[in-house]
Amino acid sequence: MGWSTRELAELAGTTVNTVRHYHRAGLLDEPERLYNGYKQYGARHLVRLLQIRRLRDLGVPLAQIEALDTSGDRDRDRDPAAALLAIDADLAASIERMQRARAEIRAILDGSTVTDVPPGFEDIAGRLSGADRSLMLVYAQLYDDAAMTDLRHMAEEERDAVDDEFDALPADADEATRQRLADALTPKIAGNLADFPWLLKPDEHLPKGPRVTREAFIETVFEVYNEAQRDVITRASRRATGTTDDASTISADDQPE
Repeated sequence: MGWSTRELAELAGTTVNTVRHYHRAGLLDEPERLYNGYKQYGARHLVRLLQIRRLRDLGVPLAQIEALDTSGDRDRDRDPAAALLAIDADLAASIERMQRARAEIRAILDGSTVTDVPPGFEDIAGRLSGADRSLMLVYAQLYDDAAMTDLRHMAEEERDAVDDEFDALPADADEATRQRLADALTPKIAGNLADFPWLLKPDEHLPKGPRVTREAFIETVFEVYNEAQRDVITRASRRATGTTDDASTISADDQPE
């Protein structure tokens, strides 16, 4: 006496559609059919279906289950141990990601970190302006890990009155104020360029390429800084590099459409 597809699914605690899906995936053999065309499943089908369900409960992807021959009739070309080790490594990585996420959520709930900075910047978020935090989030998508480490070092510098004045600079700041503030920022920018020369030629640190990076940078700068702040950055950057047309600066011609 055998079981129909519906009866097999009920015994295994699954659905008819799932059984059919396992057939299509090649994980569950098709049973013999009765004279009337109905399928007739036996105990071996039930055992195999329960084995598949057990592996799925353990988080094993369907694509990898075939490599795990639990029937005892192993294909010599397959290495179930190697497949299980690979799955175990994937699960370990997933657990580590979830643990990091839980730790970050706990820190946010405790009020000791923020969500508007990239990983690794949480402890210095308090010394960054809102605009700087936005830039760092975008930078984390545009630069590689080595570049982000350097950007963190730059961000670790103690804030001073010049930084505060720049953050509070109104969009209609007069010419004298802009030039004075640019003069004050120039040594800081020059120092960063001396410490991290790649800032002038960053191509090797740009996974997404120079064009995409520059477009995203320009779009973000125009969004987070006002006209006077952008003007001050451009003046200071040009003085720090000794140029009048530095590719790393932002001008009115760069304004996104």
